[in-house]
Amino acid sequence: MNYRTWSPVYDRILDDFGYSRAADERARDALAALVDTFDESRLDPIAGATVAVAGAGPSLTEEFDVAAAADRVVAASTAAKTLREAGVAVDLMVTDLDKTPATARDLTREGVPVAVHAHGDNVPAVEEWVPRFDGEYVLPTTQAEPRGPVVNYGGFTDGDRAAFLADAVGAATLSFPGWDFDDRTVDATKRKKLAWAERLLAWLERRRDERFDVLDGRRDDVKPF
Repeated sequence: MNYRTWSPVYDRILDDFGYSRAADERARDALAALVDTFDESRLDPIAGATVAVAGAGPSLTEEFDVAAAADRVVAASTAAKTLREAGVAVDLMVTDLDKTPATARDLTREGVPVAVHAHGDNVPAVEEWVPRFDGEYVLPTTQAEPRGPVVNYGGFTDGDRAAFLADAVGAATLSFPGWDFDDRTVDATKRKKLAWAERLLAWLERRRDERFDVLDGRRDDVKPF
C-alpha cells in the first residue's frame, strides 16, 4: 500500500474518531527507537499462499477448520492465542499489544514474526513489551506516514491490517475465520471500528479483484470511499 493511496483514508479515520495525527507520529517514533528494520524475506512463505486472516471474534472457535485448512495463518490480536491453544499454527501475528502481549513475545522468541502496531494511545505498552521481544521478528507498523524502520501496509484495526499485510506480501487468496461484524457484545467504539474494518475489507477486495466470503450478503450495504 503506497502511503499516498492510504493517506486520504487515514485522514477520514482521524476525523471520524477524533484521533491525533501527532500522537500517532509520536507513537511511531517511540516504536522506531526500539527496533531495527525487519527482514521482509521472513514473510516470503505467505506469497502465493492461501492465507487465513483470523479475526478475534467469538465465531473463531467454530471455524478452526478454516484456519487449519489454509496454507498460512495471519492472526489478529487474541486470535493468535486462541488458535495456538487449539493446535493451529500461526505464521504471523498482528497486534497493537492491547491484549495477549505475552503471546506476541513468545511467538517472536519462537521465530514467528509479529507485526507490532504503534498508535496514539499505546506507547506505554510498546515501551513495556517490545524490549522483551526477539527484535529480529518484530515487524513495526504505523497508521501514520512511515518513517525509518516503521512501515505502513494500510489498515486500521488489527484484523483489517492483517488482511492488508497479507495482500502486500503477495497472498494468493484470503479467507476470514473469526470475523463478526455484528458482535453486539462489544462497546460502541468497537462497533464503530468493526464498521471501518468492513469498509476497509470491501476496499481491499476491490483492489484485489477478489470476493471475500466474509462480505457475502453485506457488501451492497457497505459505505464506499
